[in-house]
Amino acid sequence: MMASPSPSTPLSPLNCSCSPSRPSSLRTKFELPAKSRRSPPPPPPVRSRAGALEPPSSAAADAASSAGDALRVSRRRRKLLSVATLPFLLHLRRDCAEGMVASAAELDIDEYTMIKEEVRKVVSKAKAAGVLRLVFHDAGTFEMGTNSGGMNGSIVYELERPENAGLKKPLKILEKAKGEVDAKRPVSWADMIAIAGAEAVSVCGGPTIPVVLGRLDSMKPDPEGRLPEETLDAFGLKQCFQRKGLLTQELVALSGAHTLGSKGFGSPIVFDNSYYKVLLEKPWMSSAGMPSMVGLPSDRALVEDDECLRWIEKYANDQDSFFKDFKNAYVKLVNSGARWRSL
Repeated sequence: MMASPSPSTPLSPLNCSCSPSRPSSLRTKFELPAKSRRSPPPPPPVRSRAGALEPPSSAAADAASSAGDALRVSRRRRKLLSVATLPFLLHLRRDCAEGMVASAAELDIDEYTMIKEEVRKVVSKAKAAGVLRLVFHDAGTFEMGTNSGGMNGSIVYELERPENAGLKKPLKILEKAKGEVDAKRPVSWADMIAIAGAEAVSVCGGPTIPVVLGRLDSMKPDPEGRLPEETLDAFGLKQCFQRKGLLTQELVALSGAHTLGSKGFGSPIVFDNSYYKVLLEKPWMSSAGMPSMVGLPSDRALVEDDECLRWIEKYANDQDSFFKDFKNAYVKLVNSGARWRSL
């Protein structure tokens, strides 16, 4: 938002005519009635030795004084005119700025609705887990220390990396929707992926997540080695997320996205708090073979950490709290490292 400029010292017609800092002689000369009195005629011009007529010095001083008075009156009139018109100009500028912001917001709403409609046509419950993973792998490259990476669409250049195996398919799904949107109004991959992830959560019964538009795409891949490894323990995970500006609570809330897909946490197409309930059960500790396949090593590590365990228990008992915190953490994630277009 632009703040309207204001003059440092308000001007008033009452203090424009004579400033206390002006010499008293100037104030005397500005008294117009004094000029109207009859005065003796000026002495005749004096002829110099060269034969040229020279006005007497007193006449020259009077002429200069009259010119100076006229100039000061003109300047004061301009100041009074500026004071009178300044509020109108500031009001006009403020109205124009507010109109621009309102128009931009209206355009964003139209674009947002159009993108959501196209995404809904291609993202089904069965495809939601892959689309949501696309979000995490694009935004997860953000590092606060260098202020680089993040939600910038660079994932389109990083599909051959081992950690991004399997992401070509969800990107292909979104490519169709993006083509439809681009035909009407260009949209960045960063915005497209951010909205698609939010819709993937929503279509599977999760919270509705608002996504702000305006991200710019990167034209090159982000540095490698920034995504959390699946084998990290809780301490390593917390350090990794801390470098991205995310708290332990946000780490645990975002990990709840693993409830979707084939990791063994509840239904693969329902977004709920089953992830936390299964973590508390620790099925991998069973002697049976299949339960050991539940989750990743990093998932299991969370429940062994006291700080993480506190949030796991909270979300296992309160799905509404999980939905609220996941929504907030998701918004923070997809805004991390983003470069924004101007109005």
